[in-house]
Amino acid sequence: MLEPVVSVIIPTYNRPEALAELLASLHQQTFQNFEVIIVNDAGQDVSSIVSLYPDLTSRLINLEENSHHVRARNTALPYVKGEWIMLMDDDDLITPTHIEIMLKEAHGYDLIYSDVEIVNYRKTKQGRVPVSHRLFAYELDLKAMRKFSTYVPSGSMYRASIHKQIGLFDENMRNYWDWDFFLRVADVYRVKRVPVASVLYDFSDSGNNQSKNMDGMRRYLDKLSEKHHLGYLPVKNFFLLLEEPGVKAREAFSKRIWDGVMPPSRYIGD
Repeated sequence: MLEPVVSVIIPTYNRPEALAELLASLHQQTFQNFEVIIVNDAGQDVSSIVSLYPDLTSRLINLEENSHHVRARNTALPYVKGEWIMLMDDDDLITPTHIEIMLKEAHGYDLIYSDVEIVNYRKTKQGRVPVSHRLFAYELDLKAMRKFSTYVPSGSMYRASIHKQIGLFDENMRNYWDWDFFLRVADVYRVKRVPVASVLYDFSDSGNNQSKNMDGMRRYLDKLSEKHHLGYLPVKNFFLLLEEPGVKAREAFSKRIWDGVMPPSRYIGD
């Protein structure tokens, strides 16, 4: 049996419907030589969700106590077999050609990330229904990324060997672990933005996306700034970023490929 080319790491916590939809989107991928490592952060049992997709090569790791998402990702790293790691939040999705496109674009680079559709969903018993979506696509400017990050970790891929040099994800960063990771990687490795909006990022009105909790984000942003010598930074979420003049100046063309249709989930909720 061939070793997987890509290892998909998914931390999850009490989002069975969304996790099932994510696994459905992985099942739809045109490139299939990947493994899936799911870390249940002491949430409700998801083994039945994983078993809905036996055709995926999956490993489920159950944490005994809630350790938060950054440690959950670090927990997955020793189990990685792929040359590349792809990060996914359990409530985000990828379009069917995402992994294929990313691997084609990866030659000569160490970390690549795509553009994003920010999606507002309405929850139903059958799953999430898209209400609206908006493009999130910005030129890669390494200097500008030190003030406002436009890197979305879901769907991004990087060489697994990177961790041997820069270490694990920094659990002290909490809300800004992804920005911290990007800055650490970009400092020594080759980074590329792929101008295709092949990731669906959940920022629903009714959701519990942690970037909405702006009061709790301040201290972690200050830690990030001190670590990377960034100076004072304002707390922003994605929607606020969209109106930031310095970010608007970086707006870029992106190929929009999502047809608005959700992957066919095999999960039937209560």
